[in-house]
Amino acid sequence: MAQRNVPDQEMASNPPPALPAVFPFEWASGWGEDTFGVFQEFTCKNVTQRMRWIPPGRFMMGSPGDEKERWDDESPRHEVILTHGFWLADTACTQEMWQAVMGENPSHFKDDPQNPVENVSWETICNDFLPRINGAIPGIELGLPTEAQWEYACRSGTTTPFWWGHELTTNDANYNGNYPYAGGTKGEYREKTVPVKTFKQNPWGLWQMHGNVREWCADWFGTYPQSPVIDPHGPESGTNRVLRGGSWISNGRYLRSAYRDWIDPSIRIDYDGFRLARGHGE
Repeated sequence: MAQRNVPDQEMASNPPPALPAVFPFEWASGWGEDTFGVFQEFTCKNVTQRMRWIPPGRFMMGSPGDEKERWDDESPRHEVILTHGFWLADTACTQEMWQAVMGENPSHFKDDPQNPVENVSWETICNDFLPRINGAIPGIELGLPTEAQWEYACRSGTTTPFWWGHELTTNDANYNGNYPYAGGTKGEYREKTVPVKTFKQNPWGLWQMHGNVREWCADWFGTYPQSPVIDPHGPESGTNRVLRGGSWISNGRYLRSAYRDWIDPSIRIDYDGFRLARGHGE
């Protein structure tokens, strides 16, 4: 497929469609439309999660060569075309939701049930949590977002290091303010997670895509392709799984939209969590 460079203005002015092809689904316990677009909610044992419609579209994945504090594995910057929309949780999975599904809470920071669940491995999420919640709510078919879906949703039509712009402060996200981004001013280091609806939503209604907990993605970690790709799902095999978004313990540079992280899928750490996704919305 030939390379096609999409101007920044074109990507930024590509608004989401009013409605997905199917809306609402039978499993939805609530639904509606607001300034961010359409949403559906599901409920498990009186705990509700809102899912946002993420439209199909195209974007430039990775960081441009002049982005400050970038890493080489964010190259080459390449066009990604997502031919289907999908549903994405508006927050990281909370401790309250994990407890409702699993009957226990593995998290280190348990001062608020609205904190994100952490200290969970990719394997535990995919082999235990997802089968249980999908079994409890017939037809919901929840999973993890692909790495491309995650970055696309995080950027929400933007091309800057963070969805709000080029600068980062601890009023924007939860990270280690002792290590600011690109020479910025030092800020608060909270040394823990905070509730998932702290700070502002991005233009597509998603909370805290930057900071608080790194979020597991479905993909094995691998090098980026040189040419445009359609609906990528990462390598077919690998050693490490991808995490995105940075965390409460991270330096500012690790919160950028393009930043990639990876570890063994069996590892559990108190700054790793996840965000639920559902298919492509058809």
